[in-house]
Amino acid sequence: MSQVIQGYELCPSWAPAFGYMGASLCMILSSFGSAWGTWRAGLGVCHMGIDHPAGIIKTIVPIVMAGVLGIYGLIVAVIIAQAVVPPNQADGTNTYSSFNGYVHLAAGLCCGLSCLAAGGTIGIIGDVGVRAFGLVAENGCKWFWDPAAIEAGGEGDGGGADHVPMFSKNSAENSNKLYVGMLVMLIFSEALALYGLIVALILSQHNYLCE
Repeated sequence: MSQVIQGYELCPSWAPAFGYMGASLCMILSSFGSAWGTWRAGLGVCHMGIDHPAGIIKTIVPIVMAGVLGIYGLIVAVIIAQAVVPPNQADGTNTYSSFNGYVHLAAGLCCGLSCLAAGGTIGIIGDVGVRAFGLVAENGCKWFWDPAAIEAGGEGDGGGADHVPMFSKNSAENSNKLYVGMLVMLIFSEALALYGLIVALILSQHNYLCE
């Protein structure tokens, strides 16, 4: 009959695996969300820069906000990784409990999946938003249209009577209104990741170590 030592079932040898899974999943999912948001928003900025080059610097806000998501994941992943305690060097017993493993896995998934959802939202809003902003700022004109021909209402290279501005003359005011609306949507999208970060930090504070 094998000897049963109290506390071994609470601190099994496989418990640190859950902690490291939480740290790795947090970093992987948040980086995926950050890359997804940067990719989608970057496509929109590059497309918009063709028609409205003056607005490129103004519309990189979605890319910056998507990049912050990776920082959220990095913070939580480092906290979880530092909380995983190695086995005792004297007798090889494990002091890291399964409770800690489950908590750290939950914290990693909470932050990682929140950043993933926020990254997709930021990317789609940024892509569509910056394209619409550039279109409104240029009064609905494309870069290959001839402005002189459009103003004259005659026919020119790529311009003419068929290519008339689709918006009013007050395009700057309309584009600013659209830009403010896009920023509000981006802020609330970023808040999704912030909620996950807060909950993950609270979860990571719960500890139980086997003495």
